[in-house]
Amino acid sequence: MLSKLNEVQRDAASYLGGPLLVLAGAGSGKTRVITHKIAYLVEECGYEARNIAAITFTNKAATEMRERVATLLPGSRSKGLVVSTFHSLGMNILRAEAGLLGYKPKFSIFDSSDSWKILSELTNSGDKQEIRDLQTQISNWKSAFVSPAQAGEQGGSDVEQVQARVYARYQETLRAYQAVDFDDLIHLPVVLFKEHPEALERWQHRLRYLLIDEYQDTNDCQYQLTRLLAGVRAAFTAVGDDDQAIYAWRGASVENLHNLRNDYPSLRVIKLEQNYRSSQRILKVANHLINHNTKVFEKHLWSDHGIGDPIRIYAARDDEHEAESVVMKLMTHKFENRTRFADYAILYRSNYLARAFEEQLRAQRVPYTVSGGTSFFDKAEIKDIISYLRLIANPDDDPAFIRAITTPKRGVGNTTLEKLGSYAGKRKVSLFEAAFESPMADELPPRQYEDLMMFCKFINRIADRAEADPCGELLDELLRAINYETWLYDSHESRQAETKWKNVEDFIGWLKRKSEADEKSLIAMVQTIALINMLEGKDEEPDAVTLSTLHAAKGLEFSHVFIVGAEEDILPFRDSDEKGIEEERRLMYVGVTRAQRSLQISYCNRRKRGKDWFACEPSRFIDEMPEDELQYAGGHADAVPTVTKDEGMDKLARLKAMLNKTSAE
Repeated sequence: MLSKLNEVQRDAASYLGGPLLVLAGAGSGKTRVITHKIAYLVEECGYEARNIAAITFTNKAATEMRERVATLLPGSRSKGLVVSTFHSLGMNILRAEAGLLGYKPKFSIFDSSDSWKILSELTNSGDKQEIRDLQTQISNWKSAFVSPAQAGEQGGSDVEQVQARVYARYQETLRAYQAVDFDDLIHLPVVLFKEHPEALERWQHRLRYLLIDEYQDTNDCQYQLTRLLAGVRAAFTAVGDDDQAIYAWRGASVENLHNLRNDYPSLRVIKLEQNYRSSQRILKVANHLINHNTKVFEKHLWSDHGIGDPIRIYAARDDEHEAESVVMKLMTHKFENRTRFADYAILYRSNYLARAFEEQLRAQRVPYTVSGGTSFFDKAEIKDIISYLRLIANPDDDPAFIRAITTPKRGVGNTTLEKLGSYAGKRKVSLFEAAFESPMADELPPRQYEDLMMFCKFINRIADRAEADPCGELLDELLRAINYETWLYDSHESRQAETKWKNVEDFIGWLKRKSEADEKSLIAMVQTIALINMLEGKDEEPDAVTLSTLHAAKGLEFSHVFIVGAEEDILPFRDSDEKGIEEERRLMYVGVTRAQRSLQISYCNRRKRGKDWFACEPSRFIDEMPEDELQYAGGHADAVPTVTKDEGMDKLARLKAMLNKTSAE
C-alpha cells in the first residue's frame, strides 16, 4: 500500500500514535501522503471510509484528492469518504443541525455579491471601497468570534463604531432571510458545537479521523472547528508549510501551526524535505531566501533533479521593455526547445502588472490564460439561473426572489416590488410569503398582481417536484418556461447573447451530469452550488501561457517561470512592517518554488505613474539570494552584454523560419 512512498512519506502515512503535524515543503508530495494515508486507514487499520474526513481549502484541491483516492480505493471501498473544503463541511454540519440554531435545513447561502447588495442598502452608500472595507471588517469579526454587540463595546474609531452598528443590522437581515454568508459556514458550526455538546458528540463519532491540508492557511475559526471535531482523541494529521503562509491578509494565522505544539503536547512532527519538482539551483535559491525569516520549524528542501539552469536576473529599462523582453525570451525558448506554451508562467505581485504582458502576448499572438480571473459562477447569466434555483430551494431568499422575478422582466417592476417589500417588512415575512397574503391583492393593480401570482405559483410548482423528479427534466422545463434564451437575444447584441447562452447550456449540462452521477435531486444540487467556484471536469487545459498573481499560483507548478516586477514597493509591497516583510518574502519563495527547470526574475529601472517616470529599486529579496547561482542581464550593474531588441527580433524571425521549414518537411 505504501511502497511507492519514500521513507519519510511512509512514516507520515502510517503513523497513528497520536496527533501528527507533517511539515511538507513545496513539491514534497503532501497530497500523495494524505491520499495514501486515507487508503492505509481503510485497508490496513479497519477504518470505514465514511468515518474519515480530508479537509482542504479549494474545490480544485478536493477534486484532485478525491480522484487520487478513487484510484487507491476503487469501487465501493471509498464510499462515504468526506473530501471537502472547510466551507462545504461547515455547510453539511449546518444542514444536518439547522434546527438547533433556529434555521431551516433549506437556508440560503449568500455569496459576496449578495452580502454587498445588503450592505449597500443598509448603508445607503454607493462608495465601493467603503462597502469593501465593511465586508472585510465583518469577515474579520466573525473569524475572531466577535459578535455585533462585542464589536460595539470594543470602542475603536468612529468608523468602527458605525461598522459595528451595520454589522448588527446585517446579521438581523441574514437571519430574517434565513440565510448565512461564507464566514458563517465556519463560524456557526463552532457556535453550534460549543452550545450543543450532543451535536458535537454526533460529529466526533461520525468523523473519527481528520486530515487537514494547508494547515498554515487556517484562520482562528477553522482552527477551533478542527480542534472541536478532533476532541480528546486527537486522531488527526495536519499538513502544512510555514514557509508558504501567504494569506494573513484574509485572516489566516501561521501561528496555528505553532499552536499545535502547545495544544497537543504529544504532537509528533515529521518533515517532508525531498522536493520532486525543482532543480537543485532553484531550491538553493529558495532555501537561501527563506532563511532570512524567523522560524519555529527548520526545514531544508533538497532534490535529486540535477543542477538545472542558472537563475536569471533581468533589469529592464521600464515596464514596457520588461514585457517585451519577457515575451520575446519566452517565445525564443519555446522555439529552441520545442516546448508547449502551457509550460510557461508569468507571475506578479498585483493584478495591474499583467496589462503590459497581456498586450505583448496578444501582439505576438501567443495564447494565454489569466489565473484567478472571473469565476464561471460569477457571470451574470449564470447568477440569473442560479437565482431561480436558490428561490426554488428556499422561497424566503429575498435577493434571489428579486433577481429572478426581474430577469427576464415579466410585468413586475420597481413600484410593485417596493409595495411588496414595504408590506413584507411590516409583517416581518419574506417577499415570497407576503405575495400570497390576501391584502396584497388590494395593494397592487390587478395586472401586476396577476403577473406576481403567476411567477410565485410557477416557483411553487417546480419546488413541489424538486425533491422527487429528475433534476435534468426540471432544469429543461425551467429554461423553457422563463424563455431565457429569447430574452438574451432581445436584450444583448447577437454575438454576446450567443456566448451567454452557451455558458447557460454548459452550466445546465454540468448540473445534469453531476446530479445523475451523484444521484442528487435538484434541491441537493442547489445546496452545493454556492460553494463551487469553478466548473468541475472541464475539458483539458488549453496550451497557453499562464498569467497569474503569486497568491493564485500557490499549489501550481510550471517548467519555466518568469517572476516580474520584483521591485521595492511592489514585492515587497510598500509600507510592509517587519511581519509583513516576512510574509512578502514567503510570497517570493512561493513564486520561486513554482519553477521546475528555469527561473527568470525581472525588475524595471523606472516605471511610469500617471504622466511621470519614477526610479525603481530592485527587490531586497534579490540581494538575499546566493550570488553564485544568479546570472545578471539587462541594465543591471553586473549584467553581461545582452542582445538589442532588433537583434532579438531577427533571431526570433530566423527561428520561426526554421520551424516553418521543418514543419513543411
